Amino acid sequence: MNFEHTEDRRMLADSLNRFIAEQYAFDARDRIAKSANGFSKEIFQQFAELGVIGALFSEADGGFGGGGFDIAVVFEALGHGLVVEPLLGAVMVGEAISVAGNAAQKEKIGDIINGTTVAAFAHDEADTHYERTRVSTQAERSSDGWVLKGAKAVVPQGEQADLFLVSARTSGNVDDEAGISLFLVPAKTAGLSVRGCPAIDGGRVGELTLDGVKLGADALLGVEGQGHATLERAIGRGVLALCAEALGAMEAAKTATLEYLRTRKQFGTLIGSFQALQHRMADLLLEIEQARSAVINAAAAIDGSDRVARERALSAAKFSIGRIGALVAEESIQMHGGIGMTWELPLPHYAKRLVMIDHQLGDEDHHLQRYIALGKELAA
Repeated sequence: MNFEHTEDRRMLADSLNRFIAEQYAFDARDRIAKSANGFSKEIFQQFAELGVIGALFSEADGGFGGGGFDIAVVFEALGHGLVVEPLLGAVMVGEAISVAGNAAQKEKIGDIINGTTVAAFAHDEADTHYERTRVSTQAERSSDGWVLKGAKAVVPQGEQADLFLVSARTSGNVDDEAGISLFLVPAKTAGLSVRGCPAIDGGRVGELTLDGVKLGADALLGVEGQGHATLERAIGRGVLALCAEALGAMEAAKTATLEYLRTRKQFGTLIGSFQALQHRMADLLLEIEQARSAVINAAAAIDGSDRVARERALSAAKFSIGRIGALVAEESIQMHGGIGMTWELPLPHYAKRLVMIDHQLGDEDHHLQRYIALGKELAA
């Protein structure tokens, strides 16, 4: 496996890191995260102009990347800057459209790439616990299309989204893999309402209510009742993105902690000279490198044709990120002492984001169980 990025990816990473350092300093990020919108539409448009969103899509879809390592490069930089703009929704919804969409639907990817459409992934429901097949939202055929009834919970940037990818059940029981269908729902569709609230780690989320939402036949993405495979592909891209984002946040927390150990004095002595803290920091550095290896493995596997190998690599990475992310958050704050808990310091914001990433698209316990189940499927 080649661990070196291509020249194009290195240039993209350099440009993105420089832009974030210049335009997305912590104070600016804090204001954006606490704003009424929960993100900056201007910054999001600038990301599009820089080609950041285009890097998440293949040339066939109008982008210039789309590989696992392209996603990893972009989201690691976003994690380093604690970026709250809705690029996760772009990569997940875009992947679903790319995999299952018809020619007319795939035209929407262009609007996502150029930043004119904010896309949001609406699959989780209030009574689910990361289960991908548990869908109680109902979709029924009408004379000229579909009618959707149900609700979706914790949709990132749901209030500001222009387009939702909504999962709904068209047949089967609530937990069946078969019978799940996917729909592209414009935000202004009658019967669709969104109730927003702040997210604990910055930005905003929304709860969707679909009260007799009427859609045309062209809103169905892919084949009726066979949306699970597309859902799995979209979530896989999201898992890789979150893992890479966490890696960027870990690197930022590590750098801040090293700087603190090198400058903070206690009884006239730099605390970085204390052997106990040196050992803890060395252990932390090794754990972060293990997290990086897991992300590299997932990025390499995500474009492969072997579904089980791909999904196991993704679940292994998400499990590792969840465990190591919590460790980095705890150790970084503890080695800062009391100041590590002050909200004015960037560090606790990184720590909170690391903890919350563990709970997006399945926590470490969920992915450990999934990894084991996939292993049994492989052995069968």
